[in-house]
Amino acid sequence: MKLLNAYLKLMKNMNLQIDIKIDIEGKLAINLVDIKLWLSRAFEASGYKRDAEVSLLIVDEIEIKRLNQEYRQQDKPTNVLAFPAGFIEGFPDDLKSHLGDIIICSAIVCREAEEQNKRIQDHWAHILVHGMLHLLGFKHTNDAEAANMEFLETQIMTNNGVADPYRESH
Repeated sequence: MKLLNAYLKLMKNMNLQIDIKIDIEGKLAINLVDIKLWLSRAFEASGYKRDAEVSLLIVDEIEIKRLNQEYRQQDKPTNVLAFPAGFIEGFPDDLKSHLGDIIICSAIVCREAEEQNKRIQDHWAHILVHGMLHLLGFKHTNDAEAANMEFLETQIMTNNGVADPYRESH
Protein backbone atom coordinates (compact mmCIF):
# COMPACT_ATOMS: atom_id res chain seq x y z
CA MET A 1 0.00 0.00 0.00
CA LYS A 2 2.90 2.35 0.78
CA LEU A 3 4.31 1.93 -2.74
CA LEU A 4 0.92 2.49 -4.33
CA ASN A 5 0.45 5.70 -2.34
CA ALA A 6 3.92 6.91 -3.40
CA TYR A 7 3.09 6.19 -7.03
CA LEU A 8 -0.29 7.96 -6.83
CA LYS A 9 1.29 11.00 -5.17
CA LEU A 10 4.00 11.16 -7.83
CA MET A 11 1.51 10.82 -10.69
CA LYS A 12 -0.75 13.59 -9.32
CA ASN A 13 1.37 16.27 -10.98
CA MET A 14 2.18 14.52 -14.25
CA ASN A 15 0.56 12.42 -16.87
CA LEU A 16 2.73 9.51 -17.91
CA GLN A 17 0.99 6.53 -19.42
CA ILE A 18 2.98 3.31 -19.11
CA ASP A 19 2.05 0.28 -21.19
CA ILE A 20 3.63 -2.96 -20.02
CA LYS A 21 3.79 -6.29 -21.83
CA ILE A 22 5.37 -9.26 -20.09
CA ASP A 23 6.58 -11.93 -22.49
CA ILE A 24 8.43 -14.36 -20.21
CA GLU A 25 7.61 -17.63 -18.54
CA GLY A 26 7.53 -17.73 -14.77
CA LYS A 27 7.18 -15.05 -12.15
CA LEU A 28 8.46 -11.51 -12.62
CA ALA A 29 11.03 -10.45 -9.97
CA ILE A 30 9.50 -6.96 -9.58
CA ASN A 31 5.88 -5.92 -9.22
CA LEU A 32 4.04 -3.68 -11.67
CA VAL A 33 3.58 -0.84 -9.17
CA ASP A 34 7.36 -0.68 -8.63
CA ILE A 35 7.94 -0.68 -12.39
CA LYS A 36 5.60 2.26 -12.86
CA LEU A 37 6.99 4.08 -9.83
CA TRP A 38 10.62 3.93 -11.04
CA LEU A 39 9.75 4.91 -14.62
CA SER A 40 7.73 7.82 -13.24
CA ARG A 41 10.57 8.92 -10.95
CA ALA A 42 12.97 9.07 -13.89
CA PHE A 43 10.37 10.93 -15.98
CA GLU A 44 9.84 13.50 -13.22
CA ALA A 45 13.56 13.97 -12.53
CA SER A 46 14.30 14.59 -16.22
CA GLY A 47 12.21 17.76 -16.21
CA TYR A 48 10.17 16.64 -19.23
CA LYS A 49 7.06 18.85 -19.28
CA ARG A 50 4.61 17.24 -21.72
CA ASP A 51 2.16 14.43 -21.16
CA ALA A 52 3.74 11.28 -22.48
CA GLU A 53 3.48 7.55 -22.89
CA VAL A 54 6.08 4.81 -22.86
CA SER A 55 5.95 1.12 -23.69
CA LEU A 56 7.85 -1.49 -21.69
CA LEU A 57 8.37 -5.02 -22.93
CA ILE A 58 9.90 -7.66 -20.66
CA VAL A 59 11.47 -10.53 -22.58
CA ASP A 60 13.71 -13.58 -22.27
CA GLU A 61 17.37 -13.89 -23.29
CA ILE A 62 16.61 -15.34 -26.72
CA GLU A 63 14.43 -12.38 -27.68
CA ILE A 64 16.74 -9.69 -26.30
CA LYS A 65 19.67 -11.27 -28.14
CA ARG A 66 17.66 -11.31 -31.38
CA LEU A 67 16.70 -7.65 -30.96
CA ASN A 68 20.23 -6.63 -30.00
CA GLN A 69 21.53 -8.32 -33.17
CA GLU A 70 18.84 -6.82 -35.38
CA TYR A 71 18.99 -3.23 -34.13
CA ARG A 72 22.51 -2.84 -32.71
CA GLN A 73 24.39 -5.49 -34.72
CA GLN A 74 25.63 -7.07 -31.48
CA ASP A 75 25.25 -10.84 -31.39
CA LYS A 76 24.80 -11.13 -27.63
CA PRO A 77 22.08 -10.63 -25.06
CA THR A 78 21.89 -7.41 -23.04
CA ASN A 79 19.95 -6.23 -20.01
CA VAL A 80 18.06 -3.33 -21.61
CA LEU A 81 17.39 -1.79 -25.00
CA ALA A 82 15.78 1.60 -25.45
CA PHE A 83 14.23 2.86 -28.66
CA PRO A 84 13.44 6.58 -28.40
CA ALA A 85 10.61 7.67 -30.67
CA GLY A 86 12.19 11.05 -31.35
CA PHE A 87 10.72 14.53 -31.65
CA ILE A 88 8.05 15.08 -34.28
CA GLU A 89 7.95 18.61 -35.68
CA GLY A 90 4.47 20.14 -35.43
CA PHE A 91 3.14 17.49 -33.05
CA PRO A 92 0.14 19.06 -31.26
CA ASP A 93 0.91 20.09 -27.67
CA ASP A 94 -2.41 18.75 -26.39
CA LEU A 95 -1.59 15.15 -27.36
CA LYS A 96 0.59 12.76 -25.41
CA SER A 97 3.96 12.24 -27.01
CA HIS A 98 5.14 8.66 -27.34
CA LEU A 99 8.62 8.64 -25.85
CA GLY A 100 9.49 5.20 -27.18
CA ASP A 101 9.95 1.60 -26.13
CA ILE A 102 12.07 0.01 -23.42
CA ILE A 103 12.85 -3.70 -23.64
CA ILE A 104 14.28 -5.44 -20.58
CA CYS A 105 15.52 -9.00 -20.17
CA SER A 106 14.32 -10.13 -16.75
CA ALA A 107 16.72 -13.07 -16.49
CA ILE A 108 19.77 -10.92 -17.19
CA VAL A 109 18.75 -8.21 -14.72
CA CYS A 110 18.27 -10.84 -12.00
CA ARG A 111 21.57 -12.55 -12.79
CA GLU A 112 23.47 -9.24 -12.82
CA ALA A 113 21.99 -8.32 -9.44
CA GLU A 114 23.24 -11.58 -7.99
CA GLU A 115 26.69 -11.23 -9.59
CA GLN A 116 27.00 -7.64 -8.33
CA ASN A 117 25.68 -8.45 -4.84
CA LYS A 118 22.74 -6.07 -5.27
CA ARG A 119 19.13 -6.52 -4.27
CA ILE A 120 17.15 -7.63 -7.33
CA GLN A 121 14.56 -4.86 -6.82
CA ASP A 122 17.31 -2.23 -6.63
CA HIS A 123 18.97 -3.42 -9.83
CA TRP A 124 15.59 -3.55 -11.58
CA ALA A 125 14.98 0.03 -10.42
CA HIS A 126 18.32 1.14 -11.88
CA ILE A 127 17.70 -0.57 -15.24
CA LEU A 128 14.22 0.99 -15.46
CA VAL A 129 15.59 4.46 -14.69
CA HIS A 130 18.44 3.95 -17.19
CA GLY A 131 16.05 2.90 -19.96
CA MET A 132 13.66 5.78 -19.31
CA LEU A 133 16.46 8.33 -19.38
CA HIS A 134 17.52 7.01 -22.78
CA LEU A 135 14.00 7.63 -24.07
CA LEU A 136 14.23 11.18 -22.71
CA GLY A 137 17.39 11.89 -24.71
CA PHE A 138 20.16 10.99 -22.28
CA LYS A 139 23.10 9.08 -23.73
CA HIS A 140 26.47 7.68 -22.71
CA THR A 141 28.33 7.71 -26.01
CA ASN A 142 31.20 9.78 -24.58
CA ASP A 143 32.64 10.49 -21.13
CA ALA A 144 30.78 13.78 -20.61
CA GLU A 145 27.41 12.29 -21.56
CA ALA A 146 28.07 9.21 -19.43
CA ALA A 147 28.98 11.34 -16.41
CA ASN A 148 25.83 13.44 -16.81
CA MET A 149 23.57 10.41 -17.20
CA GLU A 150 25.21 8.50 -14.33
CA PHE A 151 24.89 11.55 -12.08
CA LEU A 152 21.15 11.82 -12.76
CA GLU A 153 20.66 8.06 -12.33
CA THR A 154 22.51 8.16 -9.02
CA GLN A 155 20.45 11.15 -7.84
CA ILE A 156 17.17 9.42 -8.68
CA MET A 157 18.24 6.22 -6.95
CA THR A 158 19.75 7.74 -3.80
CA ASN A 159 16.92 10.27 -3.38
CA ASN A 160 14.58 7.27 -3.24
CA GLY A 161 16.48 5.13 -0.76
CA VAL A 162 18.57 2.98 -3.10
CA ALA A 163 22.37 2.90 -3.06
CA ASP A 164 24.45 4.46 -5.82
CA PRO A 165 24.19 1.88 -8.64
CA TYR A 166 27.72 2.68 -9.85
CA ARG A 167 29.41 2.13 -6.49
CA GLU A 168 31.02 -1.26 -6.00
CA SER A 169 28.91 -3.63 -3.91
CA HIS A 170 30.49 -5.85 -1.29
